[in-house]
Amino acid sequence: MILTRTPFRISFFGGGTDLPEWYKKYNGEVLSTSIDKYCYISARFLPSFFQNKFRIVYSRVEEKNSINDIEHPVVKALMAKMKITDGIELHHFSDLPARSGVGSSSSFSVGVINALNSLYAQEKTKRELSMDAIDLEQNILKESVGSQDQIAVSYGGFNHIYFHKDGKFDIEQVKISQERLNTLKDNLLLFYTGITRLSSKIQKTQIKKIPQNIDKLKAIQSLTKIGLEILTNEKRIIDDFGYLLGESWKIKESLTDEISSDYIKNVYSEMLARGALGGKVLGAGGGGFMIFYANPENHEVLIRASKKFNLIHVPFNFEDSGSKIIYQQEWEFLRYFFALL
Repeated sequence: MILTRTPFRISFFGGGTDLPEWYKKYNGEVLSTSIDKYCYISARFLPSFFQNKFRIVYSRVEEKNSINDIEHPVVKALMAKMKITDGIELHHFSDLPARSGVGSSSSFSVGVINALNSLYAQEKTKRELSMDAIDLEQNILKESVGSQDQIAVSYGGFNHIYFHKDGKFDIEQVKISQERLNTLKDNLLLFYTGITRLSSKIQKTQIKKIPQNIDKLKAIQSLTKIGLEILTNEKRIIDDFGYLLGESWKIKESLTDEISSDYIKNVYSEMLARGALGGKVLGAGGGGFMIFYANPENHEVLIRASKKFNLIHVPFNFEDSGSKIIYQQEWEFLRYFFALL
């Protein structure tokens, strides 16, 4: 049996410029971090005496005898791509809800890719995991999604990711002292709105509006550079990061009508009135998680105020492991090895 653990992520700046429809013309860049909330995937060879060949367990249970009959699009596409003929059982567990703006879809994709390849003793580098997940989501499943999440959750850590016009990417860990990184984390509050949404639907609209939002997306990209400079320049006041989040959100919510709502606007206004310096809705927008930057002395007030909107406060920490195998039962590899002889 293989058990993989893949983190979720928080994207601070640059969202939208990681869409291939954008960066293949203008380049793109994002600033993001993985957090200690995870997607877990277990994979094992299913013994032949079971009634069904494939057993896929997530929010529902699928028991199928053919890959073509599997309904989960990621699992179906990946198994078909790998030309799997063995019986397989997959289980999915998660620390956070799906469709909530923390890269859960890509965490699932990366976790399944990592698990199935490891089951067949085909280890993947973090770059290979990233590229395989991007190919799966964008080219095989034809989803309207960006390229930052797959990279962020594969590598883990606090990173600056740069996208080139040729489709390649560079990733560089943000050079920041542990003390400054701790200060940043201590100033952030993460809340769940309880609203789930399909990010690909929102981003499909965003892609259609790229021609009329060129100046706004260029501004979003320029704020990414400023955010990076605030973090890495010890002379800069770290609170500027919070104000910059607010500037970026004002631009982001104006890209399409689906990104914000009256509810989100009311939450945001209330949080600013209670001491937050800035914040944003994570991911494509429309709901899911919201993050706010505020000095710790204001956190208790903000958490109390959040209850008015039925927000759930979710404590978190940064993490830097990325997608990894956390359990591996050796006999699975031996079974596969001897089958090849």
